[in-house]
Amino acid sequence: MKTITATNFHFPNQKSFYKGKVRDVYNINDEMLVMIVSDRVSAFDIVLPRGIPYKGQMLNQIAAHFMKATADIVPNWIMGVPHPMVSAGKLCEPFKVEMVIRGYLSGHAWREYKSGKREICGVRLPEGMHENDKFHEPFITPTTKADVGHDEDISKSDIIKKGLVSKEHYEQLEHYTRMLFKRGTEMAAKRGLILVDTKYEFGLHDGKIYLIDEIHTPDSSRYFYKEGYEDRQKKKEHQKQLSKEFLREWLIANDFQGLEGQKLPVMTDEVVTAISNRYMVSEGAEPEKAIEQSVLKFLGEHSLVKG
Repeated sequence: MKTITATNFHFPNQKSFYKGKVRDVYNINDEMLVMIVSDRVSAFDIVLPRGIPYKGQMLNQIAAHFMKATADIVPNWIMGVPHPMVSAGKLCEPFKVEMVIRGYLSGHAWREYKSGKREICGVRLPEGMHENDKFHEPFITPTTKADVGHDEDISKSDIIKKGLVSKEHYEQLEHYTRMLFKRGTEMAAKRGLILVDTKYEFGLHDGKIYLIDEIHTPDSSRYFYKEGYEDRQKKKEHQKQLSKEFLREWLIANDFQGLEGQKLPVMTDEVVTAISNRYMVSEGAEPEKAIEQSVLKFLGEHSLVKG
């Protein structure tokens, strides 16, 4: 099955190119970003060696759906989706933090709690909690944004003290984060799911805050199946979930957590297929030429292809 793990386009008026963990981002005339969601997959902030069929287009289309569904809460950067793997929109200056919000003690938060920590990002956690227990109310655990290496937990006070985000802007980001999580929780419930935790990224464009990157995808969010949650929790069983946690668990079981000296386990065809099957399958990734033609058409419609 074909995967797209790297792109090398040269679009008209292209100013720069940035390769993220999963996304390839093209700056068009310092006005627009063309974001191609590749089939790369990352865990523990490490890009794994093999691409996952169907992953890019599914993440891109899920994110576009939720961007549209939350545009009444906060404006977002997307102007169009010219191809299943591509979003294009306003070029924003990203804030230097990611806004993580958690409704349940899962994933990274649980690993920290299990190790004995009772404070995350300046927030005190109660004693006696178990994995996947629901918090009294969702709380925000921001992280720094790392281009290379690991994102790091950081408190609100340290963000403001270090000047990463102004107090006024940070409080607005907190407000948007809570409102987006509330909407995501409501939308998930209608599909029999629980939105456990997620992250949001924001940026500035002409002095205005915009939601950027992705939202409520299986890569940026964790979902539990609502049916049976309470029963599984009482029995202290693993929750049935939709997220990348299964991939992290596979890596941990094979002695890899992205730490120095650890070696990535071999990703066999069976492993790649199993990961792909966790994502919603459509018609399959189209060839690179189709992406290029779709983007060129979109840029032409926005007068960013001259001559």
